[in-house]
Amino acid sequence: MPLSTVKKYSLFALTWPLFIDMALHFFTAAMNTFMIGRISSQGVAALAIGNQVFQLSITVFSFVTIGASVVLTQYLGANNKTIARQVVYSSIGFNLFVGLVAALTIIFGADKIVHLMNLPEHLHQDGKIYLQIIGLCLLPEAIGLCLAATIRAHGFTQQAMWVTLIMNLITFVGNLLLLYGWFGIPEYGVAGVAISTAVGRVVGMLILAGLVVKYTGIHIYIKPILKPKKHLLAKVFHIGLPAAGENLSWMLQFMLITSFVALMGEKALAAQTYYFQICTFILLFSLSIGLANEIIIGHMIGAKQIEQARAQLFRALKLGFVLTAITAGVVSFTGPSFIGLLTQDQAVISLVSQLFIITLFMEPGRTFNLIVINALRATGDARFPLYVGVLSMWGIAVPLSYWLGIVLDYGLVGVWVALAIDEWTRGLLMFWRWRSGRWQSKSFVSA
Repeated sequence: MPLSTVKKYSLFALTWPLFIDMALHFFTAAMNTFMIGRISSQGVAALAIGNQVFQLSITVFSFVTIGASVVLTQYLGANNKTIARQVVYSSIGFNLFVGLVAALTIIFGADKIVHLMNLPEHLHQDGKIYLQIIGLCLLPEAIGLCLAATIRAHGFTQQAMWVTLIMNLITFVGNLLLLYGWFGIPEYGVAGVAISTAVGRVVGMLILAGLVVKYTGIHIYIKPILKPKKHLLAKVFHIGLPAAGENLSWMLQFMLITSFVALMGEKALAAQTYYFQICTFILLFSLSIGLANEIIIGHMIGAKQIEQARAQLFRALKLGFVLTAITAGVVSFTGPSFIGLLTQDQAVISLVSQLFIITLFMEPGRTFNLIVINALRATGDARFPLYVGVLSMWGIAVPLSYWLGIVLDYGLVGVWVALAIDEWTRGLLMFWRWRSGRWQSKSFVSA
């Protein structure tokens, strides 16, 4: 697809469907937990284990889709539809293999998994059934992620958003029927939730396949999918593996920092849990803008429109700063009242209220960081964000969190000040990398 077809989409037009799409993905697990929590707290515990395993699998699948999206946008920008089509086939083929391995591992290893996750003995059967049914939907989920990335790379973010909404509606209605037993249907408990989720994923994959054919002209053929191109996968891995490594590093460092918070007592741990969930909501703005900007810049880099790409980043940063500043400001002022609706513990409310002040400083830095990182990846410059991320997370965030939070006894405030400094450090270094222009030599394609 020529670059000119993408110009009709503004950054905002690409961003808002991505925001809703990601919010709906976050909402799926919350919806299942809430619905089963109304009838069984034991079911919630069983779901918690299954959802962790499911999210880990999604993380594994996503490194291919991240890389494929960048490579695909560059070839589309260069108007090379033939290789763009091969990128789609190769990414689906590899994720098909990974999804099959993950599905078989979970289905046949469900019993061992619930033991390893220390699920209480009386919940083993529910946990095992949930894992096995969820395991069945990993294959369509792995394929669906590639199909969704293909549609977004072509600029059709709204279509992908509607599919996610349909999947959520199927899951919701399925829960009403199979969990609550509407219309006289037997109540299947945890298994019912798993079936609803699996059916939603399968239907979503089928719809996405149809949309790919309709909007991109790429027909889904089995033969090229089963024979992925190694040289194209190498380009996909060049982007995807560093991105996955950075995400994994962040998760591990945050787990370690959470262990520091645990030393401060259960009140601090509860306060961090509430605050982190609210930060996740604010984070969606930066993520969606970063992904939308990645699509646009990827096309520009493929078309060798270097100066347009430079200007595009600044437009994205302006939009990101404005939206994040407004959201952070609203959350900072209304957050304490909102937390009061979730808990009556005044000690927890007081701790969270202190953190909302830090939000005003931290979130713009996080926005800076995420948007520029996605822009660098769109150009093919993926390793620099990984190297800087690892050094900053483990050289600044972790030691500074311990020193401020534990040694100097500033508690949660000290921990989140350290995290804010880490975000700004990485963001400024990413911006320096962008200004240096070294990313100009990282493109995968020729004009």
